Amino acid sequence: MAAIGRWLSAALSFWRRASDDQLDWRLARQDLAAELRRNQAVAEQALAAQLRKQAQQLAHELAVNKARNANELAMVKVQCQQDLKDYRQYLESLDKLKNSLRASYAHLPEAVAFTIHHHAKQLLNRMWDSDEPEEKLRMEMALLQFMAAVHEDSRAALQQETSTAGMPQRALAFIDADREGKPLPD
Repeated sequence: MAAIGRWLSAALSFWRRASDDQLDWRLARQDLAAELRRNQAVAEQALAAQLRKQAQQLAHELAVNKARNANELAMVKVQCQQDLKDYRQYLESLDKLKNSLRASYAHLPEAVAFTIHHHAKQLLNRMWDSDEPEEKLRMEMALLQFMAAVHEDSRAALQQETSTAGMPQRALAFIDADREGKPLPD
């Protein structure tokens, strides 16, 4: 039994030494562990502060962008409303031009008057739908030249006797030239 007692005593001593060594190791590293915990807490606080600052900056940038976008949207809406108003005025002008043409050429078949009106609307739509400034300007000039030709035809017809007034030749020449892709007549 003495051998078992010694063996138990040795095992108990070994266990106590291991526990003491582990406790000594923990005590020796306690300052380091406490410093690491403090550093981690400081780093977490710094990270949280940085994240709050970034969140504030992002919120500010978002508010600025929101205001800028709202202003741009308002400007685009005003511009679109003005464009729509201008487009309506163009259409009204084209209707007046058609009525003037019909009054100047009483014998003119209605289909010819509508063809001239339709061509003017096509020029207007091409001008309106163009995204390139040069093309838009070119189409606007073509529309103006066409409307001037129709006006000149109407004026010439009114100066003649209505029974001898022919067809609106300049307007029809513009339509023909545009259809064939030729340069528009002057």
